[in-house]
Amino acid sequence: MKHFGGAFADEDLADRSHRLKHTNDEELVAYVKSRRHGVVAEDGMPRGYQDVDVNGLDGGVTPPKFVQVEPFFMDEVLVSNGEFAKFVAATRYETEAEGFGWSFVLRSYVRRQSVLLEGNHNNDGDGDGDGGGYEVDPEAVHWVALEGAQWRMPEGPGSSYGSRMDHPVVHVSHRDAAEYCQWVGKRLPGEREYEAAARAGRFHGDNRTLYSWGDEDEEGFVAKHANLWQGEFPDNNTALDGWRATSPVRHFKPNDYGFYDTIGNVWEWMRGGKKKARIVRGASFVDSADGHVNHAATLGARATLHGSTGTANVGFRCAKSPKLKDEYTWVYHDEEIHGTLSIEDEFGAHHAAGVERGWEDLHDPYRMEDDDDFLNNEEDEDGYEDWDGYVTEITVDEKTGKKTKRKKRKVLKPRMRASGEL
Repeated sequence: MKHFGGAFADEDLADRSHRLKHTNDEELVAYVKSRRHGVVAEDGMPRGYQDVDVNGLDGGVTPPKFVQVEPFFMDEVLVSNGEFAKFVAATRYETEAEGFGWSFVLRSYVRRQSVLLEGNHNNDGDGDGDGGGYEVDPEAVHWVALEGAQWRMPEGPGSSYGSRMDHPVVHVSHRDAAEYCQWVGKRLPGEREYEAAARAGRFHGDNRTLYSWGDEDEEGFVAKHANLWQGEFPDNNTALDGWRATSPVRHFKPNDYGFYDTIGNVWEWMRGGKKKARIVRGASFVDSADGHVNHAATLGARATLHGSTGTANVGFRCAKSPKLKDEYTWVYHDEEIHGTLSIEDEFGAHHAAGVERGWEDLHDPYRMEDDDDFLNNEEDEDGYEDWDGYVTEITVDEKTGKKTKRKKRKVLKPRMRASGEL
């Protein structure tokens, strides 16, 4: 799937796998300008930055591909700072961002702007260690690799999660999210599961919509339904929706299935993918509904990140598969399906093979030699049960009175899964 977005479509998600670029304010302006407009050719004609309108706003395949998933449970809200704090207190867990010592923060949101002037990582690239610059993701240049940024300090030193206990936890990697879900006895949701929950029934041809509330993308209307960017990116978020960064996990109305923040607030880690390309869904507070700023925050919004990435706009929620009830079915003896086992002699005649009774079950890994069910000879309602676990089914033809014996036994019915994500 490809995404649709505006001039900053590639710049709302920083990625730890990208080689950091050392820069300062003047270099950043020149770098962004060259990326957007290219270099003016000798003929004076400007060259376009790139063609981003490759798919419709929905961001998915066309026509839509319908898939089926097994029943599942999914948390109605994102994991909050308060819930993640309980996990850390109980396990003394250290996030990957804490281990690296830094994480990505939107440059205009850095709490102590003096850090940028003094020089992040105390290195301006000239080797003298006197600072004077900072490092950014070259493919998302408005995101600073900020020392000290982690889930407890979302905007770096000087900030705190203390007043945002009900906001989604951020600066967590794919592994951090998976570890938390395992701790609570759950797992990350599969991508198909997530979209099924996010669309909340809006996936048929006659009711498919771009957003959980419909197709309306007027900024004032959208501000009542999702936490997205309003204003000029990246320096001026007018916060028409009431929030400059993350918002409480239950602030906006849920979708028709009762799930909150399936569009906006923070991107969400999904189960699966590869280490270098883990999947995130849902868009974040730096995106816009129609894609004029960064990703188009639709129900099909999708991106991939290196699994170790931590940023101020990526979080997660958990899911769980229900415990399915065992189902059984009857299978008849191999002789009824394949015929009686026989040996052909040199003259072409067939003779019944003198094998041990129940030979086909001797290699059954599920057979319990000491299981009373396999060893008794008690009478069954359909006939009698042999020592090898088969029941002899006796049927009587009403017209002729002829009796027919069939050997069968009860086995666990195999489960067929429609989705490989489970």
